[in-house]
Amino acid sequence: MAYDVVVVGGGPAGLAAAIRLKQLSAEISVCLIEKGSEIGAHILSGAVMDPRAMNELVPDWKAKDAPLNVLVSEDRFLFLSDKKEFKTPNFLLPACFQNHGNYVVSLGSVARWLGTMAEALGVEIFPGFAAAEVLYDEKGSVKGVATGDMGVNRKGERTDAFQPGMELHAKYTFFAEGCRGNLGKQLEAKFGLRQGSDPQVYGIGLKELWDLEPAKHQPGLVVHTAGWPLERDTYGGSFLYHLENNQAAVGFVVGLAYTNPYLSPYEEFQRYKTHPAIRSFLEGGKRVAYGARAIAVGGLQSLPELVFPGGCLIGDDAGFLNASRIKGSHCAIKSGMLAAEAAHAALAAGRSGDALASYPEAFRQSWLFDELYRARNFKPWMAKGLYTGSVMFGIDQIVFGGKAPWTLHHEHADHETLVEKSGATQIQYPKPDGVISFDRLTNVAFSSTNHGEDQPVHLTLKDASVPVNVNLELYDAPEQRYCPAGVYEIVRDDKGPRLQINAQNCVHCKSCDIKDPTQNIVWVTPEGGGGPNYPNM
Repeated sequence: MAYDVVVVGGGPAGLAAAIRLKQLSAEISVCLIEKGSEIGAHILSGAVMDPRAMNELVPDWKAKDAPLNVLVSEDRFLFLSDKKEFKTPNFLLPACFQNHGNYVVSLGSVARWLGTMAEALGVEIFPGFAAAEVLYDEKGSVKGVATGDMGVNRKGERTDAFQPGMELHAKYTFFAEGCRGNLGKQLEAKFGLRQGSDPQVYGIGLKELWDLEPAKHQPGLVVHTAGWPLERDTYGGSFLYHLENNQAAVGFVVGLAYTNPYLSPYEEFQRYKTHPAIRSFLEGGKRVAYGARAIAVGGLQSLPELVFPGGCLIGDDAGFLNASRIKGSHCAIKSGMLAAEAAHAALAAGRSGDALASYPEAFRQSWLFDELYRARNFKPWMAKGLYTGSVMFGIDQIVFGGKAPWTLHHEHADHETLVEKSGATQIQYPKPDGVISFDRLTNVAFSSTNHGEDQPVHLTLKDASVPVNVNLELYDAPEQRYCPAGVYEIVRDDKGPRLQINAQNCVHCKSCDIKDPTQNIVWVTPEGGGGPNYPNM
């Protein structure tokens, strides 16, 4: 099937790109494929949304009933100790932590709304189809993607349900797979897109959706915390966002550059919820959904080259996220719009298959570049520890307005930072109480995750001996702990220890692909429609 533009991924970036293309010319043929069972099924974010990009994409979004209904009513930033909290006075908060004029949203609901807009404009949307392969022409330019075969069993045999994948050809292909995109990673390697960039660095975000007691619900309240339960040398923090309908999103982010192989981001999240300042909101309420997703937090200096012959990277597939603001959706939407405008101009000029050079040029002239430039030192400063980082970034923002005459850099990729178990302190986590804190597998059930039991395992190993001979021996198998879904398990029997991969549990967070110290685990695209089915995360 041939189109002018194929978009891989139905998140904010991909949908914004598709919508903008059709706004510019109804004659442009646009196809968007999404590996989730429906638009929004794999979308997980906090989320507090800056409407700036939405105002540009759909100026009358309010009249069109966009699901941006809850204005932020109050910001609270707390530093936690194990029993107490200290509220930072709002006049001391840098502008990046102030949310006046922003909205507390379900990003999954926003994506579904954008999807209906795109379809109304004539975009062909195919959910449940996962892009499994990049296609190249004889000159080496990207000419589209191929979706994965369906109905193949674990042995690689075709079943009665077999459906072959299809080739989608395009004059330009936009890759909007989200953080650590499987195809995006391949494109970065093939075209050398990361030459001259810092290593990308990541966090893992874990989230639960709660129904609160009505008396404890404060629509628009935004609470962020730093400190306990993490050690001060480990980057991370939490969010508690009050939505509409007595619901709140509670979540925790841990930087994947942490050093202790015994740290479990999931267990830190569960422990955090037991703090009196957080427990008081949740008691009497009910958890209704759970999920996890990696986020790219490297910022401006970690962005790769955005374009290559025949295509481009947009949204979090490139790393467009402002970690200092804990926001990425407005960045994703703007990047998709900029790429769409570049493609429209190229198509109007009769071009195809070349690099859309006007896209990165337009980015460098945009408010998005200015915003990311001002935030560029946040993550490098915070990597130096909670208190040092907070003070120095405060100076960066308040004294220099984000335009200090220096740019700090990321020196290591996240998989390089673990110390060996012999030099690490073991961490004893409390047993979950089943009321405020929950065990991992029980929570996975609240993500509605499903993969066919007999489909090929999509979490692959370059060398099957490494998990025991290296990871277990040196790091006590950290994949058991950094995975938020219980996918990796060391099983011991008469033949000794072995790694068992429970691929059906995978919530597609990509943490294993990022944090594995030997980079032996490779996440590949599973059968379309599999994975989590988030209702409104």
